[in-house]
Amino acid sequence: MLNKAKIKNHILSEIDKTEKQIVEYKELTKPVEPENAIGRISRMDAINNKSVTEAALRKAKVKLEKLKFALSAVDDADFGLCIRCKQEIPLGRILIMPQSRTCVKCSH
Repeated sequence: MLNKAKIKNHILSEIDKTEKQIVEYKELTKPVEPENAIGRISRMDAINNKSVTEAALRKAKVKLEKLKFALSAVDDADFGLCIRCKQEIPLGRILIMPQSRTCVKCSH
């Protein structure tokens, strides 16, 4: 039997961390302004870093969406059951990836 209160608290904590990451990523993905103080190579590095951060931002937004869905589904009778095989998802997996809706076996 899953401890749903513990899972809810964990999901809320993950949502908080992910929202903070999104704020940081948004700050880091602001346009790279051409400046006299920054050299051509440094500007290229900044642009490259910006694209990496933009990818991380997209991933964090998807994770946040899945976490919010998981939070809304915690009280459902079938929460914690794999959507494919209907077997119980181990608590460790739920705590590591609360947004996961499949067991490890079915995720591959």
